Amino acid sequence: MATLICGSLAYDNIMTFQGRFGDHILPDQVHMLNISFLVPTMRRNFGGCAGNIAYALNLLGGDAKIMATLGDADAQLYIDRLDALGLSKDYVRVLPGQHSAQCFITTDLGNNQITAFHPGAMMESHLNHVDKTTGITLGIVAPDGADGMRQHADQFAAKGVPFVFDPGQALPILEGVELRHMIELASYVAVNDYEAKLLSNKTGWSIEEIAGRVEALVVTRGEHGAQIHHERGVEEIPAVKAQQIVDPTGCGDAFRGGLLYGIENKLGWEKTGRLASLMGSLKIEHQGPQTYAPTRTDIEERFKQAFGSSLS
Repeated sequence: MATLICGSLAYDNIMTFQGRFGDHILPDQVHMLNISFLVPTMRRNFGGCAGNIAYALNLLGGDAKIMATLGDADAQLYIDRLDALGLSKDYVRVLPGQHSAQCFITTDLGNNQITAFHPGAMMESHLNHVDKTTGITLGIVAPDGADGMRQHADQFAAKGVPFVFDPGQALPILEGVELRHMIELASYVAVNDYEAKLLSNKTGWSIEEIAGRVEALVVTRGEHGAQIHHERGVEEIPAVKAQQIVDPTGCGDAFRGGLLYGIENKLGWEKTGRLASLMGSLKIEHQGPQTYAPTRTDIEERFKQAFGSSLS
């Protein structure tokens, strides 16, 4: 059983300014803003929704196949990363003359952020084709280039492969009619609570109407857990208390890794949701989206501690 994860591969460049932006920005001069912030610390994390989701699914022992695009200017670092993790590169395309997607985040001491995102090769994700894959039994359409998302949803449906539609950060660039179409093609929809409201507004469908068009609508709610709307009602999923809260970046993707594993292995919504919740909690305890590294035994033990029952 292999899961095809369509989405982005990106580098997250995170920098810290040892001051406060507001102390250096003159309100009456913002019309001609020209300012530089010294950032003595910087780290580069492997990220992107497809990379993060595949990482989580791989930790659980799932067979994750990434479908994504990288630019040849900087692809090798991520290619080496996938090799080290034992993740397949069969559907990762390297495009000439481009950079990979990059996020540049500068944070000040007040936790204010200035972010710039360069999509790079991600905008050519439509060059990858779901209908040319083999052995895929489940999929996810995660945030990516808009053309790629539309195409991959159509191709999953045409191929008869059930998939999760995870619009996430792509919601602002997708029109209501496109969102309605992709929801009707999908077997499952996964969003956070803010995205659920935005999705409802853009489609003109209530949460109940969206849930009625898929096998399950999964809405994550941060520290309040998650809700899974399905044909038998609403499954309330509790949050798992983290040992420490370090960095929320990638928690939603870790949750989706657990979600995909539970669906693929037919664990049922109660156990699937709890496993997904646990994966998000394990991630938040570490800096960066792909730095937590529990063994399968660790995951099973934490699951038992959190819920008083066995995962297997």
